[in-house]
Order: sequence, then C-alpha cells, then structure tokens
Amino acid sequence: MVASGPLRIATRGSALALWQAHHVARQLRDQAGAGERPEIEIVVVETMGDLDIASPLHAIGGKGVFVKEVQVAVLEGRCDIAVHSAKDLPAATPAGLVLASIPTRGDPRDALVGSTLEGLVEGARVATGSVRRRAQLYALRPDLDFYELRGNIATRLAKAADFDAIVVASAALERLDEHPEIVDTLGVDAMIPQVGQGALAVECRADDQVAAGALFAIEDRFHAPLVRAERAFLRELGGDCSLPAAAHARYGADHRSDAIVMTGFLASETLVDHETLELGGTDGELVGQELARTLHAALTR
Repeated sequence: MVASGPLRIATRGSALALWQAHHVARQLRDQAGAGERPEIEIVVVETMGDLDIASPLHAIGGKGVFVKEVQVAVLEGRCDIAVHSAKDLPAATPAGLVLASIPTRGDPRDALVGSTLEGLVEGARVATGSVRRRAQLYALRPDLDFYELRGNIATRLAKAADFDAIVVASAALERLDEHPEIVDTLGVDAMIPQVGQGALAVECRADDQVAAGALFAIEDRFHAPLVRAERAFLRELGGDCSLPAAAHARYGADHRSDAIVMTGFLASETLVDHETLELGGTDGELVGQELARTLHAALTR
C-alpha cells in the first residue's frame, strides 16, 4: 500500500480498543509488500460512551455511543480508517463511509466472571450493562437480581467482587490477557452472543480507494460472511434495535461456506417474553433478514 502520509487509525482509548487498533495496524503492515509497509499513526478519539460511564447504555443512545465520534474523525479527514468492536457498530453505515473489512474473528461467546452459572445461588447478584445479557440470563434463571455495570474491562473486573458474578465478552479477556480466578464461558446454546461479538469492524471513507484496498486485503473470507449475516439480522430489526436482541451465525455441520445457519434471540423490553429461533440457507444476509422478521412477528403476535 502506498500513501502520501501516515495511515491514521481512529480508535477509542480503552486498553481493549487500543489492542484492536494495533492488531489491525500489524495486519496492514504484514499484508503490505516489501518496501510498501505503511507508516501508521494511532489517533485516540473520545466518544460519548467513554465520557458518560454512569448512565445505562440504552439511556444514552445504545450502540452508537461508542462509534459516532470515531466515525466523524474519518468523515472529516482527520483520520483515514476507524477500528471498532463489531458488536458496538450500528447496522446502518453513515453516508460517506463503508465497512471495508472484517478481520479474523475472536471468541464470540460471553463469560461469567466470579461464579459458574450453575454455582449462582437463588437471588444471586449479577452485574451487566447489557439488556441482551440480562434478558437471556433471566430466561435461564428468573430468580437472579441484575445490577448495572459500566466501564472498561479493567474497571468491570475491579468491581466484580461487589457482585456474585459479572458478564463480559470472552474475547476481551483473551485479548487483554486477563485470567480471573473463576470464569464460566457460556456456550452459544446457553447465551446467544451480541451481533458481531468477538469481531472487529474497520471503516474508511467510501471514496478512499487506497485505504479500501488495503483493508480488503485483511478481511477474513471465512468469518466476514458470518458477521455480515448477523448485521443483516440487526439491520432488519431496525438498525440499533431497542429490544434485547442477539444472533450468531455459523456454517453448517460440514463447514461449507454455502450453508449458513443462524440462531437468533429477541425479548420484550420487560424481559419477560422472549423467542429463540434457528434458520439456515445459502445466502447469509437473507437468512439474517428472515430470522429477524420471524422472531419479531412471533414476539409481537
């Protein structure tokens, strides 16, 4: 990749976000040919989600609170690409940007820290800022008491002792080399992950062919179709859906890339009513759309 200046990567400033930005930078350098390794600059951008760590996420704007300012930095030309956690990215891409790359995905699963699921006593105190996690845990264990938890991974782990368990993304623990004493990684059959969880999403300006070409080269051809199928599910629900929703796509039993199976979850705002469904097909994005429509119809009938 040849550029007239350094390639500027916009990112949030948390330890996890910086790990992600540097990971993408390494991939770009490794992909570039001899003599073409780009000079890369990491640019930290504060987002509304970083500035307000007290309010529940759903009260301050949901997914977009962690990405809007990062996207603006690219749109205004202060940066060239934006690196996000795919789970934080709303389904609708702003005009002028393109989702140019989804690199290799990490572990998509959720994890309990502080207790196993079976080890939680009746009325146990579980902390999470995600209504999606609350809804699915409530479906499994309606006896649990839920508490709000915000902050970066280090902050949340430091607060874990105040509760019987907290819920975090397994990939975050792995990427930051965190090893709490008790970790129960929840299978997808127990808790369906957030759309795109464990994956990175890299955007650039729609008219920046140099950046787009470099990012296309680091897209994972195996994982990207699955994440894009999950994002189609979210988009069909209405972008940044306010209802607790989850979806996880995988290839069929023979791992053939022409057969995608997706499991979805949708709950009411009260968390009491919920639906889970699995659909499959050869076009992942169509599977995601149909799954969203079917779940929504079943929940609202």
